[in-house]
Amino acid sequence: MNRIILDLCAGTGAWSRPYQDAGYDVRRIDLPQDVRLLRFLPERIHGILAAPPCTCFSYARNRYPATEAQLRDALSVVDACLRAVTMYRPRWWALENPRAGLRRYLGPAQFTFLQHEFGAAAVKPTCLWGDFTLPEKCPRPRLKPSTFRTSVPNADPRDAVTPAGFAQAFFQANP
Repeated sequence: MNRIILDLCAGTGAWSRPYQDAGYDVRRIDLPQDVRLLRFLPERIHGILAAPPCTCFSYARNRYPATEAQLRDALSVVDACLRAVTMYRPRWWALENPRAGLRRYLGPAQFTFLQHEFGAAAVKPTCLWGDFTLPEKCPRPRLKPSTFRTSVPNADPRDAVTPAGFAQAFFQANP
């Protein structure tokens, strides 16, 4: 049986790549598609990965706070991801966002990690909410974290890519 993985707000598709490489049927939903307009799929969904945009929730926005309309828009994307979980009742699911303002709406995360704990050259604290098996962190970080910091309202696109080491560890823990 072909296992279907929904990758919501997929961006580069880095988080779902290990599933695709292993032969899973990965369905990436990202712009220009809108996860809020996702039509019901009659197939059984095995897992859901969701990485809604973090720009409204990021602490990097402290100098450029989101407007009320931007915040409502961002929360509607998070809501659409959570509605997909309710509709499909997958075997496992996870919603990812940097450790920042989204915790005010979703509560404490089930799992928090620093990207360098999975071999990436970055620190960015990242939270996961959901129902999944915790991925195993590297026994000791393999790379020294970078000191890259942004001082502008638009974050560097490198910040938005799921580290390959984390994606692989998550896949191994949640086949």
